[in-house]
Amino acid sequence: MKNVFGLAMGAVMAAALAAGAALAAGDAPDYSQRSSWCKFPEAITKDVDTFYINSTAYIMGSLKEDSPEYASLDNEEMREGFAEEYVYHATVYEEATNVFMPYYRQAGMRVMKKSWLETGDIDAAISKFPYGDITAALDYYFKNCNGGRPFIIAGHSQGSGLTRLVLKKYFKEHPEYYSRMIAAYAIGYSVTKDDLAAFPHLKFATGETDTGVIVSWNTEGKENVEGSVKTAVLLPGAISINPLNWKLDETYAPASENLGSLVDNEKTGVPEIGNIGADAQIVLSRGTVVTSAPPDPMPEELAKITAEYFGPGARHENDYTFYYSNIKANVAKRIAAYKAKQQ
Repeated sequence: MKNVFGLAMGAVMAAALAAGAALAAGDAPDYSQRSSWCKFPEAITKDVDTFYINSTAYIMGSLKEDSPEYASLDNEEMREGFAEEYVYHATVYEEATNVFMPYYRQAGMRVMKKSWLETGDIDAAISKFPYGDITAALDYYFKNCNGGRPFIIAGHSQGSGLTRLVLKKYFKEHPEYYSRMIAAYAIGYSVTKDDLAAFPHLKFATGETDTGVIVSWNTEGKENVEGSVKTAVLLPGAISINPLNWKLDETYAPASENLGSLVDNEKTGVPEIGNIGADAQIVLSRGTVVTSAPPDPMPEELAKITAEYFGPGARHENDYTFYYSNIKANVAKRIAAYKAKQQ
């Protein structure tokens, strides 16, 4: 079963350990090496790319006493989590795009919590090694892999926090790349009204087919709303779009509008499309998407961590899986709309 940050429960893939020893402080990974990428297309078969930034997979190890604040590139827990998150999240982009997914030195739980409690967000924690690694990966990707194709940038949780920084900083410095962006799916971390005001080149989605826009939401249960719970991914002035009806208002989207969630087969444990009754409604006062669908079961220790960071109504681990088929369909629609504009 997938956990809240993409922590894998399966075996470590042998190829994932090929990167070797940890990098020296300050050194970005060598992204010309395939071992620095969790996912790198063997062949370019689509005319659109996705650059996907993984959520936090360095969890339990980062909470141990005297553990490093940032994962090394060969961290086993992190690499397991990346492999699993590809299956549960990044595959929504696979049918329509070539998916590029870099490894990077992730911030662990303790350093992110420190940043969140002291400043109200995780920017201080992810602006060091994580942002430096991701921008190095983007540099390599655009110069050597993209070939001028339009692209999607996407992520989840810490990965979407990094996507937010990339949108604000990297793409401001590289308008020649940004002009080809079909959409940014910054799911599971807040994009705020203040972000849009401070960086006027950024536009938030207003529907299901606009392009060059940010698509974002944070999912939670009613317990968080009723308790006005603060969470690690929810910032003041957050904006969410409803992933079922693609509206920005509080129009309720019943589960009948859900094209299918990604759920584990109870017998095999293999993920498949199913119906778990995942509805969606925006709560404008919080800027979140509220659902009545139950969260995935998880081990007791992980459940405590989840509640600590995401509240008693946590559905953070389901931002993608609850709405998997709708996201997949939306990716295709935005790509089609982008191509139509180019004709």
